[in-house]
Order: sequence, then structure tokens, then C-alpha cells
Amino acid sequence: MKQFLEGSWAVAEAVKLCKPGVISAYPITPQTHIVEHLAKFVADGRINAESINVESEHSAASVVLGSQAAGVRSFTATSSQGLFLMAEVVFNIAGMRLPIMMVCANRAISAPINIWNDQQDSISLRDAGWIQLYAENNQEAIDLIIAGYKIGEMPKVMLPIMVCVDGFILTHGMETVDMPDAVAVDKFLPAYNPPFKLDVDNPMSFGLLGDPSVYTENRYSLHKTLEELLEIIPQVGSEYKSAFGRDSVRLVEKYRVHDAETVIVALGSVCGTIKDVIDDEREKGNKVGLLKIVTYRPFPKAAIYNALKNVPNISILDKNISLGSEGAVYTEVKALFNDSTKKISGFVAGLGGRDISKGTVIEMLRLTKEEVNNCKFMDLDTSLLWEEFRVS
Repeated sequence: MKQFLEGSWAVAEAVKLCKPGVISAYPITPQTHIVEHLAKFVADGRINAESINVESEHSAASVVLGSQAAGVRSFTATSSQGLFLMAEVVFNIAGMRLPIMMVCANRAISAPINIWNDQQDSISLRDAGWIQLYAENNQEAIDLIIAGYKIGEMPKVMLPIMVCVDGFILTHGMETVDMPDAVAVDKFLPAYNPPFKLDVDNPMSFGLLGDPSVYTENRYSLHKTLEELLEIIPQVGSEYKSAFGRDSVRLVEKYRVHDAETVIVALGSVCGTIKDVIDDEREKGNKVGLLKIVTYRPFPKAAIYNALKNVPNISILDKNISLGSEGAVYTEVKALFNDSTKKISGFVAGLGGRDISKGTVIEMLRLTKEEVNNCKFMDLDTSLLWEEFRVS
């Protein structure tokens, strides 16, 4: 059913369709509206769930860890510093193989305090063992949540899922979305029936001590399952397309890549702007394209390599920075190629919510053709740099 909704409301409606039994989250800008809508759904009897108020994000993550371990489908959401406050529990959730769904409303990290969007928060926790999926728009957010639950809850997977949506740009943006039918979602996503759970009649323990004789095997098991997801995610995506008619659930999306001489690689909502630039450039006869990474963890090496192997100029846009190194996506894509004839340029843009305009993307394309860049920051105001304030 077509509805014109704020992104946070659309996310809450998608979660409602998945019928979690426990919802726990602590409000933090720009995630707060998601939790507000879900709390109202619970209060109004629109969803049969426990909405548990807590004093912090660490507690929220701990609550859903416990409820999921007890065999109840659970949901949480957070952003920025809240995700970092959860970090200890986030690693525990993956290590215990608990398929919790989290929506991360991407926001910059302090200090300085900044409530606007970039992707530093989720990128910084890319190694926690969670599946990470990035939405370009609110329709994709809906689709990735519903499919994400199915992927994570497969008995051969049993891993948590983080659906990342750009804060304010998506969470507070109004879009027309096609909300799936509840009966169809019930058919696509069966009731949660975990292969193991906390049960007084069949006692077991979670998260026990793993000494050196078993710890490596535990991490290897997580790693191998994530690698296997590179085949599972497209399979579930095909099922989702058959059920709902949309090809949102995938490893990567190729947009006008087939004959491109320059391809931009990016995650999230900025891909919409990039597509507009590509269409404009194509009108001028410039062969450019976009490779949108939807699944960032597991990292789809083969899909990215095969999409870019014949492209002479690659331009990677990161809305994050690994300080002292370079953008995280740039590092990983660059590592796939050992080809001196290929230009691979990295750009950092959009930090702290700075606008990535069509002009910014056009300048990236120009620089990509002229030189190979190592972590070039776009749109810098040099008057604000540290050197201007340093005491001599």
C-alpha cells in the first residue's frame, strides 16, 4: 500500500510488520522518532510486544540480548554515541549468535558535538560480527528490515543485522513508500523459532569463558558464516523480489556501469545525488556510472571486483575517515586491485552533515580523471584548520 511517510515512521511500520516481541531503545537524535512511533504502536495495541524503557543505550542492547536469548524476536535502534555506548554488548550479541535487528540512524561522532549525518558510527563497528546493510532511501530501509530479519534468523546464520539509514536525510525525510501487506510479510517471514535459547526445562548457558583453546575457532566460525552470507543474501533477495516485486536486497547495485569509463563507489542516501549527476553527465556523452554497496558486511569482494575490473577510473566516496589513514571503503576497494593501469581515487565528504552537492560529485569526477588521490577531503575551509589556532 502506497503511503507518504516520514522515514522514521516508515521504519517503525516495517518493524511492526515483523512482529518483534520485545522492543527496547534509548532515545537519541536522530533515531528518537523510530522509538516514539513503536512505543505508540505498543500503547495503542497495534503490535503485541513489550516496550521496555531503559536508562541508556548499553541497557537497551542488554535488554534485547536477554530477550533474544530467551527466544523472542527483538528490535533496537540507536545512533552515534549511543551505538558506541552499546559497543561492548554489540560484540557480545554477535558472539552469542543472536539475530537481533538494529536500525542505526547514521550520525557523526563527537567531539566536537555534532548531530548531523555521516557514517562514522556504523563504519567504526564494522568488525563487530554484525551483518551491515545500507539503505539509499526509505523504501530500501523497509525492504532491508523485513529481509534482514529473515536472513539473520536462518538456523545456518543466526547473526545480528544492522540496517543503516542516514540520519535526518532519511529518518526525517518524507517519501512515498510501498508498505508491504501484513499477510505477505507473515508468509515471507516465519515466526521466530531459534535452534537454541534459554529455557528452564532445557538449561544452557550463553557467552561462557572461551579460553585460548577455543576462542580462535569461535571467531573463525563467525567469519565463515559471514562469508557464506555472500551467497545467502542474493538468494533471499530473489525471494523478496518474487514476494514484493522489488530488487532492494542485494550485495551491490550497478547503475550505468556496463560501459562506464569512470565509476563512483558509495553507500547510502548520497547514491541518489550521484545517480542524478550520472544521468546529467551521460547526456553530455561522459561515460560514468555508480556502484552502490548495499551489503558492507560481509564485504562483497567478488561482486565489487567483477563490477569494476574493466573500469579504468574508480572514484570512492567515503562519509567516514579512519583518522591517520583514509576512508574505510577506499581502503577495502583499493585492496582488491593490483593494477597500475587503473586509477583509484579516494574522497572524504559529507562529514558532520556537510552537504554533498551535485557540484561536489562533479568535482570528484574531474579529479578522478586528472590524478590519483589518497584520501582527499572535499570542500575544505582552510581558514578553520588547526594550524590557524596553533600556538607558535
